[in-house]
Amino acid sequence: MKLDHLRYVLAENVLTLVAGGLLLLFVLAVVFGPALAPYDPLASDMAHALAPPSPEHWLGTDALGRDILSRILVAARLDFGIALGAVALSFVVGVAIGASAGYYGGWTDRLAIRLADTIMAFPLFVLAMGIVAALGNTVANIVYATAIINLPFYLRVARAEANIRRHAGFVEAARLAGNSDARILAMHIFPNILPPMMVQISLNLGWAILNAAGLSFIGLGVRPPTPEWGIMVAEGANHVISGEWWVALFPGLVLMLAVFCFNLLGDGLRDLVDPRTRT
Repeated sequence: MKLDHLRYVLAENVLTLVAGGLLLLFVLAVVFGPALAPYDPLASDMAHALAPPSPEHWLGTDALGRDILSRILVAARLDFGIALGAVALSFVVGVAIGASAGYYGGWTDRLAIRLADTIMAFPLFVLAMGIVAALGNTVANIVYATAIINLPFYLRVARAEANIRRHAGFVEAARLAGNSDARILAMHIFPNILPPMMVQISLNLGWAILNAAGLSFIGLGVRPPTPEWGIMVAEGANHVISGEWWVALFPGLVLMLAVFCFNLLGDGLRDLVDPRTRT
């Protein structure tokens, strides 16, 4: 039945299938990008600086003569690594706090809600900027900043789902069977709040990539000359007016496709976990 439902969802939403194909390409770039890069992404060649796309350099070169295709392929591992690390961290912490708050209620619930409200009181990208500026623009700090601004989304969803299910029949049965609260949370509550979380994870992955690229674009992210999509767009923006459009276009296009891919996957995952689509 699950395979039949998957085929039904893909048949009804072709864009989900497109997103799956894009995700496969990005995974290949993350795993094999450095091996597939035709040139050293850090090697400068001033004789071919700002060369337009050609058979020798398929996507052209930047102001230092570095191959743009090679830098895009190598940057995929860094950008996806930051996004995965940030989303995994915010997911684990947010679900733990939110599920506990929804299950126990009382002061635990009030503290969790105040934490989420405090974070969301700030413009989230501005908050990420402040955290990175205060701690330093290292990859680890970018991951922490992105995780912090994503935390309220998981906390609120987990709290709401746990609050709904804490008096459900299967939870009461587990409690009467002698299970501890920690075991009920881990073995009974968490599996039931995971499906809506999967949709949130997919959406946040795209946003985390965009957030990391945005920090790099304004100079608070990964430091040059490290290949990173936001840095490449920022460097290329200086050459758009003079006609070297390819320097910013191709990194920006890849960044757009990555965010687009995860947004479409979130839509497909919503259809997969929504019981109304199974009838």
